[in-house]
Amino acid sequence: MGYETLIVEKRGHVGWLIFNRPESLGAMNSVMGRELPLAWRELGDDDDVRVIVNTGRGRGFHTGMDVKEVSSNPSQVRGDKPREKTDSYTGRTTAIDNGVWKPVICAINGICAGAGFHFVIGADIVIASSDAAFLDPHVSVGQVSALEPIGLIRRIPFEAVARLVFTGRHERFGAERARELGLISQIVDPPENLIDEAQALAEKIALNSPGALMASKKAMWQSLDLGLRESLDMGIGLVSSFWGHPDDREGTLAFAEKREPQWAAPGGAKENES
Repeated sequence: MGYETLIVEKRGHVGWLIFNRPESLGAMNSVMGRELPLAWRELGDDDDVRVIVNTGRGRGFHTGMDVKEVSSNPSQVRGDKPREKTDSYTGRTTAIDNGVWKPVICAINGICAGAGFHFVIGADIVIASSDAAFLDPHVSVGQVSALEPIGLIRRIPFEAVARLVFTGRHERFGAERARELGLISQIVDPPENLIDEAQALAEKIALNSPGALMASKKAMWQSLDLGLRESLDMGIGLVSSFWGHPDDREGTLAFAEKREPQWAAPGGAKENES
């Protein structure tokens, strides 16, 4: 389907979800908010897609909510009445939010700010161009920063998150600092090689069993909400439920016969159920 604010395409077994608002540094307006769940599901349901890369066009990866739209029409963006309290999180912006269990690579091509961190937090692997920059301007425009730091403190040290939040738009850090903190795993230099590097990494991942990849991702993500014993019980359940899957037999046969495996289709929506 066609999108106004996104580009969705396939390159072999790699699906791409690209923020396409370069004039706004990838900021999310109300249209993008409506299109994101549709785009994630399109890629999640496509059996040819084994891995998804998420990136942006232009100088900005994603710079959060479109502040201009928020200032002129808050309810258009937030979908609520002014000052109405919301007590439950119902975000639908990332793959995880939409029950898509295929591996996701976040390729940060420039500025990542504010709600742009949702896509970093919701990815499995994050790489960035050498000119990437990170900041959280919420408090500088009179907004509470809560969802982003709650996710970030599960990935990087608390003090680093606090400094990011409290300095607002008056301080930012670059790709080297992001790698030191463990927020990203690779810096791509020169920046124009980011797309090729992301595609190459995705193709490596796509060589593996799509079904096993998705079940493995479930094990890691679902364990974040559980204690150790509950996580282990959940994990062994996922392992044993995969016994008898076509890839379970094919993988061992291909190894024994010294050939490349022929994997089964990942199953689209059925495999995406949490």
